[in-house]
Amino acid sequence: MEIQEILQSYEKDLKKVEAILDENKRSYVDLIPDISSYIIQSGGKRLRPLLVMIASDLCGYGGERRYSVAAAIEFIHTASLLHDDVIDHADTRRGKRSANRVWGNSASVLVGDYLYSKSFKMIIDDGDPRIQELLSTATVLMVEGETAQLISSGDIAISEDTYLSIIEKKTAILISAACAAGAVLADLPENRSTSLGTFGLCLGKAFQVTDDILDYMAEEKDFGKAMGMDLKEGKITLPLIRALAVCGGEERNRVGKLVRAKELAEAEIREVTSLIGKYGGIEYALEKA
Repeated sequence: MEIQEILQSYEKDLKKVEAILDENKRSYVDLIPDISSYIIQSGGKRLRPLLVMIASDLCGYGGERRYSVAAAIEFIHTASLLHDDVIDHADTRRGKRSANRVWGNSASVLVGDYLYSKSFKMIIDDGDPRIQELLSTATVLMVEGETAQLISSGDIAISEDTYLSIIEKKTAILISAACAAGAVLADLPENRSTSLGTFGLCLGKAFQVTDDILDYMAEEKDFGKAMGMDLKEGKITLPLIRALAVCGGEERNRVGKLVRAKELAEAEIREVTSLIGKYGGIEYALEKA
């Protein structure tokens, strides 16, 4: 089954989630819904809300709470995107100008804070301590992961294990929470929510590794992400980690010099991409995913 077929089968459910997102991003301060709408409607596939729906079905839960929980998770995700783009000095997001480039860093950070706060208000209103614990823990780990990534920026000595730990926290943990939420909503025993959470953790890591691979392969018109952006931001991801692990010392030193420079020309990005190709970094990362 293709992802589009799955999305179509949950279209009505996702529309209910969209309605909750729309209602909860309203504010008398116009800037808040303006920026929120700009990023929420910028082409995301609603993977995390979709996983809440699928996991709820799997666990036999068909109640209304799944929509508000899914919306809260999507707000956490959206807030993290706003903050990430400020940290990364990003120019684009999903093929259009990033919110921080349109409204500035301060506005993006504040609206990100608003969406985080709104998500936790929704979780409190839901009233389930297990959901509160699940999503608050996930959010703490996400921030830790992003901070660890910031610290490791430009470090060509980063190990594969460290990389996997970072992506587990910054990306996979919220996908894990979306999956586990289905079992929690169905009031199933903890071992069931743990099992779904473990599946989500693996799915989330595979998702992030694949996204990191696309940074060295994708055209912006197809994926909304210019090739080599991670490299320009000093992010050393799995394809390059693998190449650096097996290449010669001179090549490794050259990559280190380029990464530290940060202002990479197109030819220099191609140079690093060529090195990754030479040492099978893409194939290795795909196999890992």
